[in-house]
Amino acid sequence: MPTPTQPTPTERVHAAYRRIAEADRPEVWITLRPEGELAVEAKALEERLASGETLPLAGTLVAVKDNIDVAGLPTTAAHPGFAYTPQESATAVERLVTAGALVLGKTNLDQFATGLVGTRSPYGAVRNALDPTRVSGGSSSGSAVAVALGIADFSLGTDTAGSGRVPAALHGIVGLKPTLGLVPNTGVVPAAKPYDTVTVFAPDLATGQRALAVMTGPDPEDPASRPWPADVRLAPRDPARVAVPTTEGLSPLSDAEREAFHRAAARLTDAGVSVESIDITPLLEAARLLYDGALVAERHAAVGEFLAAHPEGADPTVAGIILSAAELPATELAADQHRLTAYKATARALLSGFDGLLLPTTVGHPTLDEVAADPVGANSRLGTYTNFVNLLDLAAVAVPAGIADGHPFGVTVVTNAFEDQVALDLAGLLNEEEPGQVQPTNGLELAVFGAHLRGQPLNHQLTDLGARFLEATTTSEDYRLFALATTPPKPGLLRVNTEGAALRCEVWSISPAALGTFLAALPAPMSLGAVTLTDGRTVVGFGCDPSAAEGAEDITHHGGWLAYRESLT
Repeated sequence: MPTPTQPTPTERVHAAYRRIAEADRPEVWITLRPEGELAVEAKALEERLASGETLPLAGTLVAVKDNIDVAGLPTTAAHPGFAYTPQESATAVERLVTAGALVLGKTNLDQFATGLVGTRSPYGAVRNALDPTRVSGGSSSGSAVAVALGIADFSLGTDTAGSGRVPAALHGIVGLKPTLGLVPNTGVVPAAKPYDTVTVFAPDLATGQRALAVMTGPDPEDPASRPWPADVRLAPRDPARVAVPTTEGLSPLSDAEREAFHRAAARLTDAGVSVESIDITPLLEAARLLYDGALVAERHAAVGEFLAAHPEGADPTVAGIILSAAELPATELAADQHRLTAYKATARALLSGFDGLLLPTTVGHPTLDEVAADPVGANSRLGTYTNFVNLLDLAAVAVPAGIADGHPFGVTVVTNAFEDQVALDLAGLLNEEEPGQVQPTNGLELAVFGAHLRGQPLNHQLTDLGARFLEATTTSEDYRLFALATTPPKPGLLRVNTEGAALRCEVWSISPAALGTFLAALPAPMSLGAVTLTDGRTVVGFGCDPSAAEGAEDITHHGGWLAYRESLT
């Protein structure tokens, strides 16, 4: 149940509708649910909580982009003639509702999720929440504004070319764009199917992370959905290593934006991260394939037939982009797909050895009038640093990075596929925010006692494999510790029946495949086995052969390896 300082779900619902009235931004919504209807759901939710149910998102309010199905509400994708009313919600929405979230309604968007400006909709141009003369960013315009105005606790967007990141940057909020396939696209109207993903907007990383964790996981109804791999990295290296663009790579920015970007990079440096410049030209070249190449055929495959048959109600810019792909020959598409494969290899090589790539999220912040005068050019500039990310199967987290030229400026941490948690951790350093629920949760707990502790000579063997520090604790009182004659020096842990002691250790989380790699490289006389901790749980931990302890110094009375080493100085 909510604490005395937290509003109940019913109170939260009424507060949201008061805020909707105060904000007076009708263009945010395509379908807004009646307040009374949502209040009934909130009351039922309170009864479930009172009965003892645990709901990780209990009473949170979510706004859903109107190309994502919500049972009983029309899905329009911002084209009135396309509207249909689904009987089932998208998998992502269903998982949120099951976790206790309440759906406020469906938000406006650039038609068929084609655009980064938020003005390409017959339901009205979505104005920026902070400056109504400027664009909100698209295509997930209404979803971003619903969060920026303080109406929704978080919202769902979709991202193909940057739609889950550009609106975040233009509003000073967080945008989480997961690895393709981690959140199923079942019940989502495709824009360019191989490159689409559901995204989350939130006021902070922890809120967005909780929502994303609930939605993540394969769905048999979506053949493109993917599980976490067995060798997934759970944390950055220590120290982390982050790439940034060279001076040339930042040339599209204004002077003020460059200064803001450098300040963000400096925050990483101050946090102990190694920051190095790389040439991002190949990434920017890959980005042009999405609209300037034959890959735009994917957009025609998604909704081109509908638009050709229903020109009424179509946004002219959207229709022009999609219908122009109708006559593209298959050979051009195949050629660009081959080019994209080559760019993926180049990107892997470029980012090899780095934990992430820090980029400006977008370029500039056009006014509504500027977009009206140059709809394609303004849109293209906004996608300068976002268009390549999904094409190259990368993950990204967009966060605020101050003010530039009088408007919010944002940066994005980009990582390899499935290194979403690494991106979240690095993004947290930028805003001094502690990580929320860590993803994935399939890591194995490993107890270490000596040279693999933080600050010790072999700790890099854990961090290089993406292991994540969880806690410092002690074992149960069933162990003795010995100083082994190894290089570098290591302790040997033995379980005993009598005269044992509780010994200090660290517990790390490591992926199953990484643990296998770690074990394969473990030299004699070390071994891995079950270790019982002081709280009674059993984890994998370091031990040694009993024969190795024979003749070795018993250091149990020191209580741990570090205290023993300090005693030698």
